[in-house]
Amino acid sequence: MLELKQVSAGYGAFRALFDIDMAVQAGEAMAVIGPNGAGKTTLMRVISGLIRPRSGSITFDGQSIGGRPAHQVVATGIAHVPENRRLFPRLSVEENLTIGAFLPSARAELPSRLAAMYALFPPLRERRHQLAGTLSGGEQQMCAIARALMSGPKLLLMDEPSAGLAPVVVEQVFDLVQRIRTEGFTVLIVEQNVQGVLDVVDRAYLLEVGTIRLSGAAAVLREHPFVRRAYLGM
Repeated sequence: MLELKQVSAGYGAFRALFDIDMAVQAGEAMAVIGPNGAGKTTLMRVISGLIRPRSGSITFDGQSIGGRPAHQVVATGIAHVPENRRLFPRLSVEENLTIGAFLPSARAELPSRLAAMYALFPPLRERRHQLAGTLSGGEQQMCAIARALMSGPKLLLMDEPSAGLAPVVVEQVFDLVQRIRTEGFTVLIVEQNVQGVLDVVDRAYLLEVGTIRLSGAAAVLREHPFVRRAYLGM
């Protein structure tokens, strides 16, 4: 579904990604793990069109998307849940979700898509008229995910969904990831919470200093000596 070949990217004179090779298959949940500053958020921004790759190729469903502007990438079927959620705090939950349906195809199905999100995330129905900025951290993440799903994506990108949340809320966020998976969505998630994310994905890549150090099945990486020592404290 998604394939990156020899992708490099950065900001000005700073290079954040070095020759990244990566693939995500339809129907799977895949994680990119690694420390803060490894280049995980840059990777998400390159895929979603927020920054241009300096070299390499990015293809999605057979189409080249490397260097396309973000609104065109969304139209191909990729939705991005940014780090720290980035909701419109002074708009209601339902207004935030409606903004997620800005594509013409999504606007035409707005009532049914709202109904689908309220069925998937029942607390949002109860709070649909509440200002998004007054929601709890977990509810805000739920709203951010639902807003992205309103575009009807084939691939959902999630950038550090557990960042800044209390431990009990982090558990709720990973439960949300599981729930999305049962709905058949393909998910690419970048996350510093290595233990939590490896419990809910099929495969993972370990990104360090802008390069892929390890990759494989989540269960295999969880038992890898380097991952256990450096990231799981074992």
